Amino acid sequence: MPQPTQGAIDCDVHVAVPSVGALLPYCDDYWADQFRIRGIDRLDFSLTAYPPNAPLSARPDWRPQQGAPGTDLALLRTHLDRFGLRAAIAQCLHGSMALHSEDMAAAFCRAINDWMRAEWLDAEPRLFGAITVPMQSPDQAAKEIERCAADPRFVQILLPAMTDMPLGRRYYWPIYQAAERLGLAVGIHAGGMFRHAPTPTGWPSFIIEDYAAQSQAFDSQLLSLITEGVFTKFPNLTVVLLESGITWLPPFLWRTNKIWRGLRPDAPWVDRSPADIVRDRVRVTLQPFDAPEDPAKVRATLNHIDGENMLLFSTDFPHWQFDGDNALPPGLPPELLPGLLSGNALASYPRLAAALQETVA
Repeated sequence: MPQPTQGAIDCDVHVAVPSVGALLPYCDDYWADQFRIRGIDRLDFSLTAYPPNAPLSARPDWRPQQGAPGTDLALLRTHLDRFGLRAAIAQCLHGSMALHSEDMAAAFCRAINDWMRAEWLDAEPRLFGAITVPMQSPDQAAKEIERCAADPRFVQILLPAMTDMPLGRRYYWPIYQAAERLGLAVGIHAGGMFRHAPTPTGWPSFIIEDYAAQSQAFDSQLLSLITEGVFTKFPNLTVVLLESGITWLPPFLWRTNKIWRGLRPDAPWVDRSPADIVRDRVRVTLQPFDAPEDPAKVRATLNHIDGENMLLFSTDFPHWQFDGDNALPPGLPPELLPGLLSGNALASYPRLAAALQETVA
């Protein structure tokens, strides 16, 4: 029996570097020596936001028999087959985003992107990649984007939701300039550089607090991108919120629209309502879908955010957001499915659309 997701494009699957040692073949001689001399090659450099043994970090059936979640290509292939996926965009969340050394972070990112190309994209034609960049140095990030963009299988730039400063600041604009020029979407994913507490009132005690508070980070970053003028300066830029949830968006749009109307002289470059900007330039992945199961409430929530065009299908493999094959939450309006499953992704990722068109031709 065909899956309802047959032919879908999964915009958020995760692959993980098994250890720094696995990256050594993709490092230049200097950094390979540095990682060995410092003993870094024996570390896994995993992000503590996703502890390997925590249930959230991997569903039981998506957990490999050996190694950390997201390290088994055969298991990912089984996932692609099981859901009948036409394509999937792989993200690699790595501990190098928390480093204070700009140069070491840049070296890690170069190695991760080359490892992604060789170990995943070359091995599985349905996979496309997100470029890992050193947020510690936007100039070096722009150079890495330029280097990786020569491979059309890279379709997105991966940024963490919690950074040193708000993402709208001009400090980060070289990243957006490169993204717009090269036709790459900017994906902002839950997680961070661990420079600041994930809540406005300080550091929490438990993972559940950190994870639930991520919506506040997305709220702040989206507000920054709007009010600092990123979408005005780069009018063709597409921003994808990865693993952000959905239900925080309607109140965000209501409040931001109201405040903007009263304070428009403060940011005259915001020349249309924030809600219009978001609906035009921002996309949101499906999982984790945090709306209630009542179909009427789901429809109302999606109507507020223009869900017909904004939602991108995702499973968040191997993270545990749903059970079995229920990637499509109950209550989704049927008329949204064509756009949700593939149409919105093709419109949001022009490089992906072009690559898939070539395979058909």
